[in-house]
Amino acid sequence: MAASLWRAVMGAGASSADTDTTGGVEFWRSPERAGWLTKQGEYIKTWRRRWFVLKQGRLFWFKDSGVTRASVPRGVIPVATCLTVKGAEDTLNRQFAFELSTPAETMYFIADSEKEKEEWINSIGRSIVQHSRSVTDAEVVDYDSGRPAASVAADGDK
Repeated sequence: MAASLWRAVMGAGASSADTDTTGGVEFWRSPERAGWLTKQGEYIKTWRRRWFVLKQGRLFWFKDSGVTRASVPRGVIPVATCLTVKGAEDTLNRQFAFELSTPAETMYFIADSEKEKEEWINSIGRSIVQHSRSVTDAEVVDYDSGRPAASVAADGDK
C-alpha cells in the first residue's frame, strides 16, 4: 500500500484514485477548450491564475500550461453536475467574471477578456448539455400515487 501511495503522490503510474478523478480522460491531448482563467479558491477565497482544460465533460485545472500525461490536476469539475454557467460581473463587481453552479456550490472565474469569457461560457454550456443525463418518462413520478407517471397514465386509459 505504501508503494502505491508513493506512486500516486509522485505521479508515477495511474492509481485508481487518479482514474476516478480524471474519469479516464486524456486531458493532455486535444482539449475542447484550454486557456488561462483566474479562479477563486475553494476554502481561502483568494484569486489564483490557473490553466483550465475542458474535455469530455470534465473541467480540469492546473498550476501551469505545460500539461502532459504526467500532470496532476489541481482540481476537476464534472460538468454533468453543473446547473448553470453565466456572467457574474454584477455579483463580483469584476470585469469578465462568470460563475459555474452545482447543487452544492457556486464557483467563480475571471477571464482575460469579454470574448474569452463568452467563449468559456459557451463551451462549458455546450458541455453541460452534452453530458447531463436526461430524465426518461419512466423516471417521472406521479406525486399523488408515487408510481411512475407513464404507468398512471396507462391505467387511466383502461
